[in-house]
Amino acid sequence: QGELVESGGGLVQSGGSLRLSCAASGGTLNSYATGWFRQAPGKDREFLASISRSGTVHDYSDSVKGRFAISRDNAENTVYLQMNSLTPEDTAMYYCAASTSTIPQARRFGHNYNYWGQGTQVTVSS
Repeated sequence: QGELVESGGGLVQSGGSLRLSCAASGGTLNSYATGWFRQAPGKDREFLASISRSGTVHDYSDSVKGRFAISRDNAENTVYLQMNSLTPEDTAMYYCAASTSTIPQARRFGHNYNYWGQGTQVTVSS
């Protein structure tokens, strides 16, 4: 599989937007469903969104539904997370992960993922 590499994090003001990218270095992401998670200091890892291999099945947590959008470009071997209407509560390290699971509900749990990236920091100022 190679390595998953996230990018696009940074500092943004409340109400702003960011787009995170997840690419596979040395491998292909197209063979896997992909999910995004985040973890804030002192908090548990939180599922945000997942997308099927084909890109046709999306799943979102209630905390980001309507604000975040997951997509993929298989030609570019990349998965994206568009984040809008950000608030300071969205401040966290964001991770992408690759899964062989074909069940969206199963992809809400980190232990159903096979590969993880190193994360990209998102900080939202008030």
